[in-house]
Amino acid sequence: MDYTKSITPTHLDILKEVGNIGAGHSATSLSMLLDKKIDMTVPDVKVISFNELMELVGGPEVVVASVFLRMEGDIPGSLFFVLSIEQAERFIKKLIADDDFSLKKTPYSELGLSAFQELGNILTGSYLSSLSDLTDLMIYPSVPALTIDMFGAVITHGLIELSHVSDYVIIIDTAIKEEDQLDIDSVKGHFFLLPDPNSFKKLFDALGINHEK
Repeated sequence: MDYTKSITPTHLDILKEVGNIGAGHSATSLSMLLDKKIDMTVPDVKVISFNELMELVGGPEVVVASVFLRMEGDIPGSLFFVLSIEQAERFIKKLIADDDFSLKKTPYSELGLSAFQELGNILTGSYLSSLSDLTDLMIYPSVPALTIDMFGAVITHGLIELSHVSDYVIIIDTAIKEEDQLDIDSVKGHFFLLPDPNSFKKLFDALGINHEK
């Protein structure tokens, strides 16, 4: 059964609240890391098809910066945090205070890559912690892996199992900015939440989603 077809706007609001709680924790950690007041919000949560997912980032051949981890425990699955190369560069420059940092050519700065991985650790860890707290499920993250590659290659691993039972992915948008910045200057990224096939029912049950037809 494709449980995603039972999701209503109310259920998306629940997932958005999970994201905003996680964003609050992430903002606190990033503020300490950067010694600046950081605001992080979740402007939107949606369920989209695989084809729309590709369109969202500009196509499968667009190069992105991604942090990937496996969720273990009660709801195994995959979680990606994805930024465009331009957005990732902007944020890493702030993290390492190096305006010359670039992701457009190799070799990449090891300091910059480490900073981006730490960003991914903070964001994914905070989100999963919030999801675990709200659902009362045990969720353990694997060690996050950093990838800079074409989006089609990045996302394929997580889609293989899910594609057998569903054509949809849960997208959690994010916006990160310094307190005094305008919204237009925020760094915008996406979480892609892909529970394994057997995890959908557990997740939806824990969120109070009625999946019975």
